[in-house]
Amino acid sequence: MLTTDVCILGAGPGGAATALRLSYLGIPCVLLDKSTFPRDKICGDAISGKVTTLLNRMDPAMMERFHDLGRQVDVWGIRFVAPNRKALDLPFEPNYVREEKSAPGYVAKRIDFDNFLIDEVKRRADITFKEGVEVRDFKRNAEGYFLTDKTGDLHIQCKLFVDASGAHSPFSRRHAGLAVEPNHHAGALRAYYRGVTDMPTDNFIELRFLKELTPGYFWVFPLPNGEANVGLGMRTDVMKRKKINLRETMERVIREHPDIAPRFQHAERIGPVHGYGLPLGSKKRPLSGDHYVLVGDAAHLVDPLTGEGIGNAFYSGVIAAEQAEKCLAANDFSAEFLKDYDVRVQRVLGEEMRLTYQLQQMARYPWIVNVIANIISSNKKVIDYISAMYTDFSLREQLVKPWFWVKMMLRR
Repeated sequence: MLTTDVCILGAGPGGAATALRLSYLGIPCVLLDKSTFPRDKICGDAISGKVTTLLNRMDPAMMERFHDLGRQVDVWGIRFVAPNRKALDLPFEPNYVREEKSAPGYVAKRIDFDNFLIDEVKRRADITFKEGVEVRDFKRNAEGYFLTDKTGDLHIQCKLFVDASGAHSPFSRRHAGLAVEPNHHAGALRAYYRGVTDMPTDNFIELRFLKELTPGYFWVFPLPNGEANVGLGMRTDVMKRKKINLRETMERVIREHPDIAPRFQHAERIGPVHGYGLPLGSKKRPLSGDHYVLVGDAAHLVDPLTGEGIGNAFYSGVIAAEQAEKCLAANDFSAEFLKDYDVRVQRVLGEEMRLTYQLQQMARYPWIVNVIANIISSNKKVIDYISAMYTDFSLREQLVKPWFWVKMMLRR
């Protein structure tokens, strides 16, 4: 029997971020995961600047240890390829200069990145980390939540339960009521390859919007040692409506697409193709209740356009820890008090996901993506303006306004 103020289920980026932030705030916690580490996690492996900014904010020494990991590649931008096959290289920063340990983004296999976070967790004496523990039962009581593991041998009483157990969280579905909705959910495949050729300069991650898949896309993300994360993602309702088999489509694209097939001619797949689900943040949902909060994929916080979830999971974990500090100070874990968590997540992440959902809706129409690609291509002023949007949300909001694209056309 363990008694703790805060118990976190799931030791991926969201759960680890919650535990680490609590530790740096001086608050002990219990962190549980059903797997033993290192363990793989099916993902696109892209790590946004949100993560590295928060790591550095918590502890610059932790960020230094991340840089020293040596199992990640620096990413300096995105290559978008429109359905008309026009490629746009958009750096994350206009006129950037590559400098060591200053990249705005990274790609690292989840088996490596998550294990790095667990190593950081193990450095903190006030985090009780238990791996190989599968929670079977959640019971609400007067003190908060009472958790029992699958064996029935471990019991945990906590005042605040943080569910960071991922896209298939039973607590999120059965207790918090977050149902999977096909129009706010995506299916994806991921495989590792070695020897893919013609990779973009400066490790730009590559997103290809193919006509038959919009608003989904095919991706190629660079990894260390000449490897790449290759995948395909599509919204679940569109996939069902068009009767698309993702595995067959991915194999056909790699085998037959005129731009992609030559790059894979001598490539070797490493391991199997894995599928996974993405609960998208394209709909506002309740993220907390009496004595609990939801974090990351369990809270359906995956970016609706890009499918990126690590950054939002990490950020929501940090917010959850800071909300826990307030709850403990006020001795108030009520649903009403915890609404502040929802408000802050909405302010920090919700508006961004609302915008990317609008962009996802635009991407349903290949001709719109083609027109945008034609406007942006070969115009450095427009490219620099778009690049500045990566760090300026007020600029990004212009993307869904028709008048903005009229002005961009006039700049050509």
